Amino acid sequence: MTPEKRAFENHKLEKRLCRLVGQAINDYQMINAGDRVMVCLSGGKDSYTLLDILMKLRQRAPIDFELVAVNLDQKQPGFPAHVLPEYLSELGIPFHIETQDTYSVVKKVIPEGKTLCSLCSRLRRGILYKVARELGCNKIALGHHRDDMLQTLLLNMFFGAKLKGMPAKLVSDNGEFMVIRPLAYVAEKEIIRWAQVQAYPIIPCTLCGSQDNLQRVQVGNMLRDWDKKFPGRLDNMLKALQNVVPSHLMDRQLFPFQTLQTTGVADANGDTAFDEEPLPTSQTLPGSVMVPLSIG
Repeated sequence: MTPEKRAFENHKLEKRLCRLVGQAINDYQMINAGDRVMVCLSGGKDSYTLLDILMKLRQRAPIDFELVAVNLDQKQPGFPAHVLPEYLSELGIPFHIETQDTYSVVKKVIPEGKTLCSLCSRLRRGILYKVARELGCNKIALGHHRDDMLQTLLLNMFFGAKLKGMPAKLVSDNGEFMVIRPLAYVAEKEIIRWAQVQAYPIIPCTLCGSQDNLQRVQVGNMLRDWDKKFPGRLDNMLKALQNVVPSHLMDRQLFPFQTLQTTGVADANGDTAFDEEPLPTSQTLPGSVMVPLSIG
């Protein structure tokens, strides 16, 4: 690829990321005028991309809002404590490094070989709430992307027996902050590409990031395999989370099945009872369309 072609493709990717993040922010009204947004920065590709794109959007946004980058230094062995302060200082963005030795706590409490994520996330969440309060932030931005949200949906289905995902916007556990996920529409593979373009100083996680036996890792591999074999499938799954039909599920808390009565009035949106739901034919399923190869 020529330098000109590479620059063109990188610019196109940047525009796409800005468009998708801007669309998610607008669809869910994530950021409003006067907000002070705490951007949680772990040192991974997702949070770097989140901060990067939010900074770009803030420059062109029709409203004023503030961004504060926050990193929680959990005192993991070998953690390069100088990397993020140097990087953020160069960006010229306000930032705060919170140092709390949660690593020792997690390692002490959780038996060897067991999943560390649940305790680690609870400890981290409480600390970040405290920091957000101290910094005067009313919004907390997290770097979860489309694939994270779909992984959570499938994990809850397979292992939690719940049809529950990861929302793009929700109120924090303590009711004090609004938690937002501006990367909700962005595919992980696009973040990987952008992180390579930007050459972020990635800091690997030696806690959850090092556990290759997690169910989340296995489900993530399955989703990536689907994405390769059936392009468009993951986008359709995300759209499905935005097109829920309670009357055609089985949750008695969401729809009054017990008191449902016939009306004698035709309903175009009603169930066709004995007909199967129309689906695309095998020729039009994502991934089954023959696409001519471009050579040269």
